[in-house]
Amino acid sequence: MNRTTKSLATVVLTCLCGIPAGTLLAAQEPNPTSTPDQSQSQQPTTLQKGENGIYLYRVKVVQRDLDAVNYLHRSGTTTIGFKGTTLLPLAKGSARVTSLRGGIQVQAKFDGLEPPTTFGPEYLTYVLWAITPDGRPNNLGEVVLSGGKSSIDVTTALQSFGLVVTAEPYFSVTQPSDVVVLQNRILSDKTTGVMEKVNAHYSLLPRGTYTQTGSSSTVPAPDKKKDKTPLEVYEAYNAVRIATDAGAEKYAADIMAEAKQDLRNAADIAGNKKGNPKMAITFARQAVQRAEDARIVTLRKQAQEREMNAELARRDAQAKAQQSQLEAQQAQLAAEQAKAAQAQADAERARAEAQAAQAQAAAAEAQAKAAAAAKSADDANAVREKLRSQLNSVLATSETARGLIVNMSDVLFDTGRYTLKPNTQLALAKVAGILAAYPGLKLQVEGYTDSVGGDDYNQKLSENRADAVRNFLITQGVTQDNISSTGYGKANPVADNTTAAGRAKNRRVQLVVSGNAIGVAASSPSSAPAQQPSPQ
Repeated sequence: MNRTTKSLATVVLTCLCGIPAGTLLAAQEPNPTSTPDQSQSQQPTTLQKGENGIYLYRVKVVQRDLDAVNYLHRSGTTTIGFKGTTLLPLAKGSARVTSLRGGIQVQAKFDGLEPPTTFGPEYLTYVLWAITPDGRPNNLGEVVLSGGKSSIDVTTALQSFGLVVTAEPYFSVTQPSDVVVLQNRILSDKTTGVMEKVNAHYSLLPRGTYTQTGSSSTVPAPDKKKDKTPLEVYEAYNAVRIATDAGAEKYAADIMAEAKQDLRNAADIAGNKKGNPKMAITFARQAVQRAEDARIVTLRKQAQEREMNAELARRDAQAKAQQSQLEAQQAQLAAEQAKAAQAQADAERARAEAQAAQAQAAAAEAQAKAAAAAKSADDANAVREKLRSQLNSVLATSETARGLIVNMSDVLFDTGRYTLKPNTQLALAKVAGILAAYPGLKLQVEGYTDSVGGDDYNQKLSENRADAVRNFLITQGVTQDNISSTGYGKANPVADNTTAAGRAKNRRVQLVVSGNAIGVAASSPSSAPAQQPSPQ
């Protein structure tokens, strides 16, 4: 057993016994990718109970934007590029993406990758992730370095996704870190078969998450020139340490015991010159998987424990409140009995107090009605804001006095025509799907033109475009009675018709969404000031 291997085994076994070994792990410096800007935000750490009793682990995250691609079903092979981030600007790569029946095959190659320990001793490997447009991460597999180069051949059941490579403490993590070293990029001359391109917002664990407790010791950084210990053994140690810091020894003791035993076996085999490296890697990877399972179980049980404590506190407070209320009622009854024994004068005073109480009750009732009315308005505002956000993800949507206005620019039609382009149909199909979740809404389709051309021509063109949009939305499931279309020709301009840019803004089709569910009654342009929808 060489000196480095002995050191590793000593540190691993010492940590498993609960005795600190080596220096404490310090918090990491801020990562460039975790600097908040307009495309990133941070949230506090919480663990909440979601639907059907499933606990959702919500950590302090960093959000980034990523281009996601919808690969057409069984459309053959296309190529997508990879570009290094500010952490590894010289890194690059490419991937052949093949749409097959039942899945998408990704064959990627990377170059220019530095050892992951460059970003901190806790980062031992790289992982390739597929990020859905809704931000759900999927671990596609470990990217193993070989002289700065690597390749990976995986299959995913996802249809639309973006690809990133991150540095991680071990291969089986379920949430990507913010040490993003490569992101996919669409190649205009090579990426084909793309149905849509959207921005996927995904969450990242900020740098320092795996070391923020500072309660466990590190192991020596892997050195392939001197140390023959498989990298997977270091990953296994990292996984056990991170699960231990999360409290897994208390909440998932049985799983942790198995993970530690696997780690001992891996360390023993790796430290034996005659040991089988494949068996060492097998035990190490099993230790990683079990440690990650123990960490997830721990997070869920901790959430249940906090919820139980909160429920006990709530019941205790409720019991105290009921006791106080009972005592108050008894005191009130005693006072009423004393008042009944008083003279006639006291009776007159009691009647006066009763009248005052009635007035107070009436005031309370009026206040309750006012509060109910305010809540109803707040609910409508909330629904309206949610609907606006959903529509705005498809087409530019703004809130006006007339309701939510979805703006469709002139580029969605051929010049001087009213036939819907394929991209326009795709956008309108998404709008129809969103509106289906809000029954009872009214939709006014309004067509407008610029001032070029005669009045009759512009009026007819605006009517045809509005009718085309209305008819298509009806085919997509919008109730015919809830949608109307009107052409206004060159009336109600939103910009100066003397400039090309102004005329382009005036050539538009607007979808005006109104209804009681969002707190806005339907109206026509003449009953409300003309407003230009602006992207949010």
